[in-house]
Amino acid sequence: MIELVIDQRRKDLGGFEVGRVLPYAKRRMVGPFVFFDHMGPVDMPAGIPKTVDVRPHPHIGISTLTYLFDGEITHRDSLGVQQDIRPAEVNWMTAGSGVTHSERFERARMEGLRLEGIQAWVALPNGQEEIDPSFQHVVPGDLPTWIENGVKGRLVAGETMGMKAGVSTFSPLHYLHLELEPGARFQTPTDHSESAVYVVQGLVEIDDGRPLGHGQMAVLSKGSPSVIHALQPTTVMVLGGEPVGERFIEWNFVSSSQDRIEQAKADWRAGRMKLPDMDDQEFIPLPPDRTPPPPPMS
Repeated sequence: MIELVIDQRRKDLGGFEVGRVLPYAKRRMVGPFVFFDHMGPVDMPAGIPKTVDVRPHPHIGISTLTYLFDGEITHRDSLGVQQDIRPAEVNWMTAGSGVTHSERFERARMEGLRLEGIQAWVALPNGQEEIDPSFQHVVPGDLPTWIENGVKGRLVAGETMGMKAGVSTFSPLHYLHLELEPGARFQTPTDHSESAVYVVQGLVEIDDGRPLGHGQMAVLSKGSPSVIHALQPTTVMVLGGEPVGERFIEWNFVSSSQDRIEQAKADWRAGRMKLPDMDDQEFIPLPPDRTPPPPPMS
């Protein structure tokens, strides 16, 4: 059953808009998923200005999970990694004690393209928030897929339904990409205590009840499966996992300690966080402080 429906809120990132779903005032996290942005769909013409790019910026305390349906993004980070991200690949960057990265639209600038994807942040569990930063790029062949009864599925990250994706996660979770034909049904996993369904495009009913359409996330009640019923050709993401406890979030920083976030802000303001090796000529400045600091999320 549906516990809560969250509508995406449009956010301008300085060159294109995203639909932000998490965090939300009434539901800040789903399992360890602390942030969920739907990028696009947007047509990027050849010759787009560099101001559309996401300049170097920092993270702590999370893994970022970037997954595209269309287009290409060039990732560069302070670990020395440069990686083009393409559809059906997983870009999993673990910030831990601190990492910086940029996201550039270089192929779009040369050729033009359509961009659509999801970027999620997965909070690191207690005791692992300060691990060394790392990077994984996982190709589609390392992601389990299946086709059954009008459902084409891919396990993007985590473990569920007897499958395990080739992504090294740090807490129990599942993250599924499903393409459903009209009339197809899919029963959501119950491996983990919290879960949600997000509609990328199309229209579904959950448990033959309230319709759920483009840009909406249904947070599901704990402990029982729900059935997704496609009313038209539909793309959904099914996410969930085990809670990791309260987290503070401010700008790009996530931590169980507000003091740790203040330290990260001071480090970025003072230039103590290394910029990406191949992209160190500009960066995003720290936004002005908010007063008072935001409450922790759980």
